[in-house]
Amino acid sequence: MTKQSIVLIAVALILGAVYVAFFTDWFRHQQIQILPQIRPPQRGTKAAPAGDTEVYPVTFAFDKKYQFTEIRVVSADDEKTNKYPHAVWHMISDSNSIPTKALVYGAPIRGMKPKVPRAQPDALEPNIPYVLYVQAGNALGKAKFQTHELVKPSQ
Repeated sequence: MTKQSIVLIAVALILGAVYVAFFTDWFRHQQIQILPQIRPPQRGTKAAPAGDTEVYPVTFAFDKKYQFTEIRVVSADDEKTNKYPHAVWHMISDSNSIPTKALVYGAPIRGMKPKVPRAQPDALEPNIPYVLYVQAGNALGKAKFQTHELVKPSQ
């Protein structure tokens, strides 16, 4: 091999590495788009109680269907002050979760279980900011949300 062919091979390797680093998703986490929504409860269903106060349920819509490996909700204030904030809802996939495009806070998800066995989701408090973290393989997502006290219709 001549010196010129070694230089050409080195340049080709460098250009290949630059292409992979900047123009492919091999080393990047895919971003999950999340849309939190506060909706009035449907007839016949009860809103999740928060202590003595009922709050509007929170739903999360995603940009496409994902097989989640972890779902975690923490208080934004707790996250600011603690290195390891308490998760008010923490689900993990034990085998294969079903592809999901939307979910409701605290509702069971097929193929997922609480990280702590038999743990129940904590009730959300009105007007407290929370953060939802989701993971599906190497795809990650994060969304801030807060719910409000349920206004009961006058009768």
